Amino acid sequence: MSAAATIAPSAPFAAEPSQPIEREKQHLPPKTYADATENPPDNVNRLENTPPTQFVGKGEADTQRSPPFSSPRHKKSGSLRLNGASRQGKPRELIVEDIQDKSGERLTSLKLAFDDKPKPQRTQTELVSGRRAGASWERSHIHFAPISVPFQRRLQTLMVLAHTLSIAIFLTAFFLLCAIPLFWPLLFPYTIYVLLSAAPYSGTLAHRSTLLRSLPLWSLFASYFPARLHRSEKLEPTRKYIFGYHPHGIISHGAFAAFATEACGFSTLFPGITNTLLTLDSNFRVPFYRDYALAMGLASVSRESCENLLSKGGPNGEGMGRAITIVVGGARESLDAQPRSHLRLVLKRRKGFVKLAIRTGADLVPVLAFGENELYEQVTSDSHPLVHKFQLMVKKCMGFTIPLFHARGVFNYDVGLMPYRKPLNIVVGRPIKVVQSRKGEMVDEGYVDEIHAAYVRELERIWEEWKDTFGVGKGVELRIVE
Repeated sequence: MSAAATIAPSAPFAAEPSQPIEREKQHLPPKTYADATENPPDNVNRLENTPPTQFVGKGEADTQRSPPFSSPRHKKSGSLRLNGASRQGKPRELIVEDIQDKSGERLTSLKLAFDDKPKPQRTQTELVSGRRAGASWERSHIHFAPISVPFQRRLQTLMVLAHTLSIAIFLTAFFLLCAIPLFWPLLFPYTIYVLLSAAPYSGTLAHRSTLLRSLPLWSLFASYFPARLHRSEKLEPTRKYIFGYHPHGIISHGAFAAFATEACGFSTLFPGITNTLLTLDSNFRVPFYRDYALAMGLASVSRESCENLLSKGGPNGEGMGRAITIVVGGARESLDAQPRSHLRLVLKRRKGFVKLAIRTGADLVPVLAFGENELYEQVTSDSHPLVHKFQLMVKKCMGFTIPLFHARGVFNYDVGLMPYRKPLNIVVGRPIKVVQSRKGEMVDEGYVDEIHAAYVRELERIWEEWKDTFGVGKGVELRIVE
């Protein structure tokens, strides 16, 4: 059988044969495979600067082939034989090439042509990814309170939460008891008593509890903000007073802390004076809550209640040493309670409290609470005029309004009905002496305007003197409106 071997590029082999039989005929020692690879024939092109030399053939030369190496291990393996034939007898191509490593040493290798085929490379394709889970929470504007909050701060939050939801809590308790028929014989007469009772405006303060007002729990309430009471000068306990509290804010937390409890030390700053915080008469028609409010020393803001409080009781039985606190701006002023904005006081046409002072002979004491409007955010009238008109309509029909407000929550700092922790500094101004009018005599309007103007001037003095001390922002002004 003729050989079908091809060498490219073509060149004769060296005189020294490489086949074992030929070397034996010429009495030459067998040549090892290592010698063949280390000392290839001189006429074989090395792959220094040229493509590798390829040997193509079927392994069927005229010369007798070397006997195969009969190792059991190689018989079981799938490796190729050195003569270029596969286990299945398929012809292969052989390549001899030189390789230079990084150190400069040259190596010669012999490999089958199928090893030279390029391996498939991984291609980088463009991927379109969806949204990453949890990314919106990382960008959230809601900041949650850490777990490691001091226990005292948790108690402060609990007390403010209880006060904020006090009406809802007592009203819910009442309806739950109404669902139990066993309590009906008690609840029915109690409801009639609540509707007909004159305790909120009788002026006797018979339900007032000094112990309840002095509980240490109220110190937790006041220290939440914190709230602090300041006086400009001492007040004589032999006279009676009307404290005008400004501004109303959303819920008037400062007024409650300073004048409904002893958390801020009212009796220490003003000894001998019994003060009563006034609120809406409708609050005393809420079952259970009205008893709680009366025990805290609250009373109705009606004209009858104010006159009774300032003309009854005291050492002389005519109200000496008595005082009432009125949030003059009322529900209308609560709609202007905007943080970081001008302090708008609804006061221009509010002169009823001045007439009350003239009739009862009580001195007027302006009170300005720095920080009261900073406790909540609320919808502005400029951005939502229709909502503002609806709020005014509710106020006109029902006597109170519903501000759309929010602040922080119990477990977060951005959403909820809890007030922000902003300092409250309640400054009590200097008293404005008032001459009492004769009983049954009409109040002089000129004198009313004079006292009213003096009252406004004292408020402005408090503002100008203490606004920088208590952290009012630059450009914020005090404005007297309506």
